[in-house]
Amino acid sequence: MTRPSVVDTSRLAARGSPKGRAVDPAALDDVRALLGDSPRRADLLIEFLHRIQDARGCLPAAHLVALAQEMRLATTEVYEVATFYHHFDVVKEGDARPPSITVRVCETLSCHMAGAPALRAALDRLGMKDARVVGAPCVGRCDRAPVAVVGRNPIDHATADAVASAVRDRRTEPAQAHAIGYDAYRRDGGYRTLADCVAGRRTAESAIEELENSSLRGLGGAGFPAGRKWRIVRAEAAPRLMAVNIDEGEPGTFKDRHYLERDPHRFLEGMLIAAWAVGVDAIYVYLRDEYAACRALLEREIAALERDPPCALPPIHLRRGAGAYICGEESAMIESIEGRRGMPRLRPPYVAQVGLFGRPTLEHNMETLHWVRDILERGAAWFAGHGRHGRKGLRSFSVSGRVKTPGVHLAPAGITVRELIDEHCGGMQDGHEFYAYLPGGASGGILPAAMGDIPLDFDTLQPHGCFIGSAAVIVLSRHDRARDAATNLMHFFADESCGQCTPCRVGTAKAVMLMERAHWDTPLLAELSAAMADASICGLGQAAPNPIACVVKYFPHELEG
Repeated sequence: MTRPSVVDTSRLAARGSPKGRAVDPAALDDVRALLGDSPRRADLLIEFLHRIQDARGCLPAAHLVALAQEMRLATTEVYEVATFYHHFDVVKEGDARPPSITVRVCETLSCHMAGAPALRAALDRLGMKDARVVGAPCVGRCDRAPVAVVGRNPIDHATADAVASAVRDRRTEPAQAHAIGYDAYRRDGGYRTLADCVAGRRTAESAIEELENSSLRGLGGAGFPAGRKWRIVRAEAAPRLMAVNIDEGEPGTFKDRHYLERDPHRFLEGMLIAAWAVGVDAIYVYLRDEYAACRALLEREIAALERDPPCALPPIHLRRGAGAYICGEESAMIESIEGRRGMPRLRPPYVAQVGLFGRPTLEHNMETLHWVRDILERGAAWFAGHGRHGRKGLRSFSVSGRVKTPGVHLAPAGITVRELIDEHCGGMQDGHEFYAYLPGGASGGILPAAMGDIPLDFDTLQPHGCFIGSAAVIVLSRHDRARDAATNLMHFFADESCGQCTPCRVGTAKAVMLMERAHWDTPLLAELSAAMADASICGLGQAAPNPIACVVKYFPHELEG
């Protein structure tokens, strides 16, 4: 009996072409034109997907195959990245392309409380031509709820008529943000501190000590002491890199957008001082895709800074997110900057040791860097001198919900939520009585009004099963139920789980199902919560059960439906 050959060359010859999809020449020409003379590096994959999506309104299958060939990547690698992010529309061969305009209605808690379900229903009834209406997670404008985004144009306090008008007139781009520009910032003393640092009039050690003495902690949510982080990364072997996290996807949070739209160079100067102190070779700024106006602003102002620099600058790379809450987690953000799916890494090693492109990386939230210039110029005692109830520093509270004056409110660290509402938010809305609050966004838990005198700061809320995180305070009234808020947030977590680990991927979906029942099975929810908290890779799955535990502990009267 004759054995068949291991490789049947006759079949290869008959096929006459390599295995896999053939590249469409027209699609390849289009991709090459869109990419221009940009280097075909793998870390630019997401940027290139945005170029195709922006130009063609979607990601046609033929273009993805062509992009894979042009970048010398496997087609599966391109597909898995393109299908991971919410803002990419992959269109398979033979499928219809999406309408030319996408309207995203924010459905997360603050907008939900302000009438998003009714807005979505009204828009669905309108049946707008050449537009589709989809639900969306938090878009970072909670103080202006409800919000719909037409293309990239946010409609604050949205009504069906306002959205339909924007669609009809094809107003899909955001209005320009009117911030302090480069020239005005320089005239007001901007970048003098940076220039002093680079010129040697300040030392890195003195700058790090000033930050340590100021008690400034990471304001993205983790609260790690900023000065200590600089010292740790500076001690690692060069070359070192820096990654700035402006993904700001935590429901209820919008402080970074607030500061960027007003004074971007204060953040940029703080960023460059940090890069100098740590000895950073290059900086990567990761900005969430929902902040289109901020992106245009940063592109313009970084270009102005680089045209007329006050001193030698490291390269600054502005990278665009694509709609994934998980990329707010530092290692998932780094994966995204490198052109991959935003999936958190197992730790150790920590990003300070092995971060972006395998190098020691200083990772910071935007607001943390916003305060660096003021701390160095005014002194550590100035910043640490603020605070109440034994706490130190300033906090930018993103406040939304049932208050008269929602928005970003700068207040002393340690202020209580009652003081915050009365002194900064104009009190509760007419006809609303304070009932409950979220001190730290979606994952920070829910507390009753009876616990409204706890100082809001790092380490003060953990004994109660909560944390301050990014200081996103959402205020509920007696028109609301804590269990409904928790269910809304669990929907968010289920939609935003990256799917990497089973406890989070399956646990959040199972929790939604259990929480939507009239009667909560609290023993089963507790078992499920423990599995998520103990076995999830990152903070999403670990913190997702917090609202459940708070409702069971502090709002037991709501559990019967």
